[in-house]
Amino acid sequence: MRPKSLDEVAGQAHLLRPGSPLRRLASANGSTGAVSVILWGPPGTGKTTLAQAIAGSSGRRFVELSAVTAGVKDVREVMEQARTSAELYGLSTVLFLDEIHRFTKAQQDALLPGVENGWVTLIAATTENPSFSVIAPLLSRSLLLTLQPLSDDDLGLLVDRAVDDPRGLAGRVELEPEAREALVRLASGDARRALTALEAASILAVDAEGEQESGGDEAPKPHVTAELVATAVDRALLRYDRDGDEHYDVISAFIKSVRGSDADAALHYLARMIEAGEDPRFIARRIMVLAAEDIGLADPQALPLAVAAADAVQFLGMPEGRIPLGEVVVYLALAPKSNAAYLAIDAAIADVRAGNIGRVPVHLRDAHYPGAKRLGHGKGYRYAHDGEHGVVEQQYPPDPLVGRDYYQPTGNGFERETAARVERLRRRIRGGSEDQPDA
Repeated sequence: MRPKSLDEVAGQAHLLRPGSPLRRLASANGSTGAVSVILWGPPGTGKTTLAQAIAGSSGRRFVELSAVTAGVKDVREVMEQARTSAELYGLSTVLFLDEIHRFTKAQQDALLPGVENGWVTLIAATTENPSFSVIAPLLSRSLLLTLQPLSDDDLGLLVDRAVDDPRGLAGRVELEPEAREALVRLASGDARRALTALEAASILAVDAEGEQESGGDEAPKPHVTAELVATAVDRALLRYDRDGDEHYDVISAFIKSVRGSDADAALHYLARMIEAGEDPRFIARRIMVLAAEDIGLADPQALPLAVAAADAVQFLGMPEGRIPLGEVVVYLALAPKSNAAYLAIDAAIADVRAGNIGRVPVHLRDAHYPGAKRLGHGKGYRYAHDGEHGVVEQQYPPDPLVGRDYYQPTGNGFERETAARVERLRRRIRGGSEDQPDA
């Protein structure tokens, strides 16, 4: 079912507009000015498909190498043949290099002469960030094109085409709507996964129909059902619509389980989201909000750990990203809880929106620009570091907000220490007591 031309490619419309570099590479007369490209994207999004569709459309010499099996010697041979073809026959060469991130620096260096001199137009594919896996000289001589996971509509189109097309199942089975939805959902943007699951489910459907056949009349088409899809991929079908009620119900239960310190329930809902194909970046974002809102300063390490988990997911991808996600969810669920910082910023914003602002006290205003001192800016300001323990008595908020306490620490976790310190600092800054704050 691999497309034979760019017009058959589903998805990646942003890369296939008229006049785009890929369209130019695919045209028979586009060799002049054609640029080398690096295709970066998740598995099953069409990197190899695009390269082979270009090969079939351009009429140019096409060579394919895999970084898994090729070495420097293979690359140099391709470059020499490409130079000969260009100089003797005027024939340009397109070199498709799959999984370029597996090439060492020396192997990538061997590509440079051919790319620099125009002997080859390179199409390189990678699932890893080229900024970390491709040498700078090659990056600077190539156009980086980012492929996106296929949308549900794109996957549905591919599945429907595979059912009817002579190259696929040729209409020999009937795909039920629920089974189609299951294939699309379980594929999670990966065309290869969708087609593999369809093929496996169709084989089960044909086998099941054969067992039930009693002969005589013409047998009906085997039906591919949602149950057969689940059996084929060895995965239970989850009721989870990424844009519907179940999406919001599960994420709500997840957040409330972490907030309620139930690590087991939180892991269950995390697993449901992962298995349903939820965007891991969405999960990571919600975890960061959780850390700041529901744990806050009761455990100051919660937010940095949540950010680190989000970075790890971005760097690792899935399925490995499930590991840091699971780790941080357990940590946050077990951590002491406080929403004091969250309530504090909301209370401050509420005052600002209500117009309770006042002017910045004169002694705190910027005194560095010409004429500021004539206006009295900075006069009477006390430098905090000159005070004992780095604290001085001084008014910081505008007049209408003097004495307004936004942050009300709890007695949980780290805030047990914070609460007493906050009170001592407030008394010292506002002149209510000579008690010394902690150093």
